[in-house]
Amino acid sequence: IAAKAGADPAMNPRLRMAVEAARKASMTRETLERAIKKGAGLLDETVNYETVTYEGFAPHQVPVIVECLTENKNRTATNVRVLFRKGQLAASGAVSWDFRRAGLLEATPEAAGADPETAAIEAGAQEVEPAEEGASRFVTEPADLDGVAKALTAQGWKVSSAILAWLPKNPVALEGAARAEVEAFLAEMDDDEDVQNIFVGLK
Repeated sequence: IAAKAGADPAMNPRLRMAVEAARKASMTRETLERAIKKGAGLLDETVNYETVTYEGFAPHQVPVIVECLTENKNRTATNVRVLFRKGQLAASGAVSWDFRRAGLLEATPEAAGADPETAAIEAGAQEVEPAEEGASRFVTEPADLDGVAKALTAQGWKVSSAILAWLPKNPVALEGAARAEVEAFLAEMDDDEDVQNIFVGLK
């Protein structure tokens, strides 16, 4: 999908982020190059991938937005309906009103002791919070995602992921068996090969 806008990561920020994510996931160079050529239309085979978004509820009325990447919308729609059987698939707009669209970056400072708050202010991010393994998570306006990524890189931060996300406005708090039920539902959803991102209104 990212390579549709050009096969050169230096000229295509979205592709650059996708390449970073692929390397982080230990994708082989051969597979990566083939995916880029395929997406840019440089191979004989033409496959049109589309992003499809579904909205609904996990068990206990926890709001969920699921983003899928597919070359066969009918197959994906059928699979998603089955995956939502323990919850509830909803119409477009039924859940997304309770989320806000934002850019989400994860980055790690190359220099020890770098201050995430200062980096966020200087890069133009709205918020920053701790992430896993010493990384920080930066929240931006959707249109500022690439600009903030470049600014953080210029400050000596290594950006490991940058996506447009849905952030819940009123996340639900669950504990014990109820939370375990929701987490099992989400894990099953995440196992589907067409599912790319899952955004959940859960604290």
